[in-house]
Amino acid sequence: MGSGDVQIKFGTDGWRAIMCDTFTFANVRLVVQAIAKYLLDSGKAAKGVVVGHDARFLAERFAEEAAKVMIANGIKVYMLPEDAPTPVVAYAVTLWQSAGAVMFTASHNPPEYNGIKYIPEYAGPASTDITAAIERNLSHPTASEAESVDLALAKSQGFLEIIDPRPQYFQHISELVDFDVIRQSGLKIVCDPMYGSGRHYLPDILQAKGCEVETIRGYRDPLFGGGLPEPTAVELAPLADKVRTSGSHLGLATDGDADRFGVIDGGGRYIAPNQVIALLLVHLVEHRGYEGAVVRTVATTHLLDRLAEKYGLEIIETPVGFKYICEKMRSQPVIIGGEESGGLSIGAHIPEKDGILADLLVAEMQAVRRGHLSQVLDQVMAEVGSVYSRRVDLRYPDDKKATLVRDLVTDPPKKVAGRGLAQITDIDGAKLILADGSWFLVRPSGTEPLLRIYIESDSEKALQEIEDAVTKLIDEH
Repeated sequence: MGSGDVQIKFGTDGWRAIMCDTFTFANVRLVVQAIAKYLLDSGKAAKGVVVGHDARFLAERFAEEAAKVMIANGIKVYMLPEDAPTPVVAYAVTLWQSAGAVMFTASHNPPEYNGIKYIPEYAGPASTDITAAIERNLSHPTASEAESVDLALAKSQGFLEIIDPRPQYFQHISELVDFDVIRQSGLKIVCDPMYGSGRHYLPDILQAKGCEVETIRGYRDPLFGGGLPEPTAVELAPLADKVRTSGSHLGLATDGDADRFGVIDGGGRYIAPNQVIALLLVHLVEHRGYEGAVVRTVATTHLLDRLAEKYGLEIIETPVGFKYICEKMRSQPVIIGGEESGGLSIGAHIPEKDGILADLLVAEMQAVRRGHLSQVLDQVMAEVGSVYSRRVDLRYPDDKKATLVRDLVTDPPKKVAGRGLAQITDIDGAKLILADGSWFLVRPSGTEPLLRIYIESDSEKALQEIEDAVTKLIDEH
C-alpha cells in the first residue's frame, strides 16, 4: 500500500524502487514513519534505532531524512558516519541493543534503484509478520513533523548519536576467521568491492591482519562503473582477469551493500554460490568441527543434502529469502545457512547474510587446502557425486503464473526428459524431484512477468535435456 496511487510493498528483502519515480523523499518519509509507528506500537521505541546506508546516489540524504522522522517521533537515532555494509549495520543493532535498524540499500540492483530494509532487534531480515505490520501502517500515515527537526540540535539533546561499529565488527569477525592461517599461507588475494560499501571492510581487515591484498574497483561510484554491483561471473570478469594476470591465489568480491559474496579461484574460474556454500560446509565440518543443521532455500543446491547425509547432519529446506533461513538460525544450532543467490551466514554470527564473512571464510579454506578451489570442488564431487546447476528466466504472463504452478503440483508430468517423478514440493513454487536425483523448480517472479526456473542434475548434458523438456512443458500449458 502507499500514498495516493503509489504502491509500496516490502519484498523478500525490503522495499526497492527507482529513484525519482517511486523512491522519493516523500515516500521515504512515509515508509520510515510506518516503521516508527511499528516501533511505538510494539513498545520497542525506547531502545532507539540504528540508521545506515550504502554507497548509492543520495543514500546519505535519505538516511538523514529517516533520522529526522524517527527523532520527530521521539525515537533516538544511532547513525553511522559514512556508508556501511548491511551486515555491519545489522551487527550494530546487537552492539547498541537497539530496537532495530533502518538500512538504505538496493543491494545488487541497478544504480537507478534504492531501497529501505528494516532490520529488527535480532539483527536479521524482518519476518513477514513484521513487514506486514509496517505495510498496514502505510495505509494510515501520521504527520511526524520531520521537516522541523534540526539534526545538530537533536545531537546536542541526545536524540542523535554518531556511532562507528567497525572496530567491534572487525573484532567479532576475528573470532570467526583464522587470520593467522591466511597470513602464514602467503595467499595473494585480490578484493573487488564493486564500488560499494565493502571497500572499507574486506580489504581493510585483511590488510590489518598482515595479509597480502590488492584491491580493484575500491572507491565509491554510485553508477557502479556502468555495470551492476552483483558478483556474478559476467560482472566479475575484471576480477578474474586481475587474478590471472597478477598471479594471485584468490579473488574475493562483495556486492553493493556487501551482503553477498563472489569468488574467483586461482585459475581465474568463477566459483558459483551453490559451490561455495558446499565447500564451506566441508571446511566448517572437517576443519573446524562445527555441529548443527544445514539450512538452504528451495532453490539452492542439493549438493548440500549429499554432504549433510555424509556427515549425518540435518538438512532444512526453506522458501526463497534469507528471512526464512534467519528463522531457523534463531531457533536451533546451525552450521551454515545459504542461498544460491550468494548469501550465507554461520551459526556463530548474526542471522543475516554477510558477504565479508563469507569471503574471509573462503580465504581461510583456501589457506588450508591445496590446489585451486575448482580442484577442491572436483574432489568433493568425486566423493558424493557430480552436481551441476542452472537458472533460466522465462517471460510468462502474470495472470497465468498461479495456474501453471498449481497444475504442476496437482497434475505433474509422469516423466521429464525420460526421467520418472519421485517427489513434489510446493513450499515456494513447484519443485519436482526426479527419480535420478535431478530436480527443477518453477517459481514465479513477484515483481516481473517472469518464471524463474532452477535446474540441477549430474551433467551439463542432463541439465540441457531437462531445460528443454521443462520449457516445452511450459510452452504447451
